[in-house]
Amino acid sequence: MHDLPLLTTIAAAFAAAWILGLITQRLGLSPIVGYLLAGVVIGRHTPGFVGDEHLAQQLAEVGVILLMFGVGLHFHLKDLLAVKGIAIPGAIVQSAVATIVTALAFQYFGWDFKAGLVLGMAMAVASTVVLLRVLMDREMLNTEHGHVAVGWLIAEDVFTVLALVLVPVLAGQTGDGDAGGGGGDLGQSSGLAAIGWAVLKLGALVALVLLGGSRVVPWILIQVTRLRSRELFTLTVLVLSIAIAVGSASLFGASVALGAFLAGMVVAQSPVSHQAAADVLPMRDAFAVLFFVSVGMLFDPWFLVTHPGMVSAGLAVVLIAKPLAALAIVALLGYTPRTALTVAIGLAQIGEFSFILANLATEHKLLPETANNVLVAAAMISITINPLLFRSIDRIERALQACPPLWKLLSFRVNARLRKMGAKSSVTVPASAEAERPAAIIVGYGPVGRVVDAMLRDSGLDTVVIDMNMDTIAALTKSGRRAIYGDATSAAVLDDAGVQRAVHMVITLPNPSDRPPAVLAARSLNSTMEITVRARFLSEREQLRQAGATTLVYEEGEAGVELARRVLERRGVQRDKIDSLLASIRKLWSMQE
Repeated sequence: MHDLPLLTTIAAAFAAAWILGLITQRLGLSPIVGYLLAGVVIGRHTPGFVGDEHLAQQLAEVGVILLMFGVGLHFHLKDLLAVKGIAIPGAIVQSAVATIVTALAFQYFGWDFKAGLVLGMAMAVASTVVLLRVLMDREMLNTEHGHVAVGWLIAEDVFTVLALVLVPVLAGQTGDGDAGGGGGDLGQSSGLAAIGWAVLKLGALVALVLLGGSRVVPWILIQVTRLRSRELFTLTVLVLSIAIAVGSASLFGASVALGAFLAGMVVAQSPVSHQAAADVLPMRDAFAVLFFVSVGMLFDPWFLVTHPGMVSAGLAVVLIAKPLAALAIVALLGYTPRTALTVAIGLAQIGEFSFILANLATEHKLLPETANNVLVAAAMISITINPLLFRSIDRIERALQACPPLWKLLSFRVNARLRKMGAKSSVTVPASAEAERPAAIIVGYGPVGRVVDAMLRDSGLDTVVIDMNMDTIAALTKSGRRAIYGDATSAAVLDDAGVQRAVHMVITLPNPSDRPPAVLAARSLNSTMEITVRARFLSEREQLRQAGATTLVYEEGEAGVELARRVLERRGVQRDKIDSLLASIRKLWSMQE
């Protein structure tokens, strides 16, 4: 029989990852946990089949390149700028806290302070993949809390990319401080020179790739696209991502991860970037699985028994130090306790970037062998716990509310901002003017809410906006509009908005789970008000009707109606006949309710 270590390793890795990924997904956990466990199963520290670690590490390098290329491809500066006021300073301070706490904690275990700093940098960053998955499962991705959490992790990803540059520099300084007398000054001077040279090379790399590549790479992709060969286009994307990554490492001394990230940003400027992303995604996912499996292969399960102190210290940083730092930072910056909890829990895990940074540091002899075991153990446990923490976020919030001093402390800054905005609102809108026109309350001021609000105001209705986005409310009140920050399911918030005198309420919230409680709360305070609710699916009608909604507008239904209308108009069908057909469809929906 032929000796095929590459094929047997890939087959075993994919099979184990598939089985354990299905099991962990079925249990409501992240599949990443299953992939890491798959690596443990086929690794040298457990009995049975043992994969080739050397080959697995090389395959993992391809996974790193494609993973970082995908991050660069989807990296949008506007996503970070939207929440820059909290994400950038928050990520900086929280990363610094986690790094320093880790370095100090692991000195107790005899680690060099520099090694502790590198481990701390790896511990500080959380997995964007895990966070996005949990937020989507909880339908929180499009909320203000979700936007802040994602922006925070994007900022962390950028800082980690910078850390990838510093690792070779730190490695170059190792051992310089051993000399006495003037040797220390010489070592310091050499270290500063090394940092300066590294920054200079990084600047040259960024300029060459982003400025030069932004012209060349899109042109190449367009020319290949005109050949109308799907295979050649996919091959071109792979060549660009891997060539730029390897070239960055060979010519500029940067990591392949940084080169791949820059390559992704360049390709993103091409008009065919969406197709590039679609072609790379399946390969990225496959090789990312091999990356996590390769990390798991290095983990010794007995490490949990032989070094419980190190594992506990790592978990303390990830599950306690990081979340508490984030909780304090978000509260101090004047955001709600719910936003603070979302960010804090979202950071209570580590993922792909942590391993990329640790692998690079290990190659440069900056981390001991035990570091990988600490990271894998902390990752598996924290990623397993994280979805459970998100499911308990409501209970955690109620527990904080049950402790008035703590809740007051967390809400102090946000209450000050609300009082400031409330004062502006009360001055700019006279009460006599409000009473002259029928009031309509708009719940949710996203794209749909803005359209509704504009049309109602143009028709002469006085509108009041309720939204959970602090910046939106601040902008509205500054312009003289009546706007209330808060949760529309709260009787106090609805009372402040004037729900008892309102004639109409329009609920435009995108999250289906938020709509029925808002309808129920409003109906309990005003039994005659017309409540019009945005619904996504026809299946939502029963729950919303029972809550007290008057009129429902279904996104899937209205989309179908509009599509049919456009086709009928193109076919020359008379407008009155079209209106009659559409009216009969809408009447059928109302009869079914």
